[in-house]
Amino acid sequence: MTIKTFFIYLIIMALSTYLIRAIPFILVKHQIRNTYIKSFLHYIPYAVLTAMTIPAIFTATASVISACVGFIVACILAIKNKGLTTVALLSCVAVYLTELILGLIS
Repeated sequence: MTIKTFFIYLIIMALSTYLIRAIPFILVKHQIRNTYIKSFLHYIPYAVLTAMTIPAIFTATASVISACVGFIVACILAIKNKGLTTVALLSCVAVYLTELILGLIS
């Protein structure tokens, strides 16, 4: 990649990122009072984060089985209202132990 191509990509990325954040401020002049729209906008970050994270979970390990175990552990801990650090650490431990067990079996 040449430096010229890099800066073209950088400018396009910067403009698109800025426009996504600036357009709502330009289009909406007043406070949103509609409860349906407010609740919809409230859940968008969670939906996007989930859509980005779930596929990565199942491709990040050597085995889909260990990925499923880690995902299940994370879901159980999240349902029990554990903190983010606890959920992440225990899920990683579960994946690691599952990979060890699967390595011993095969």
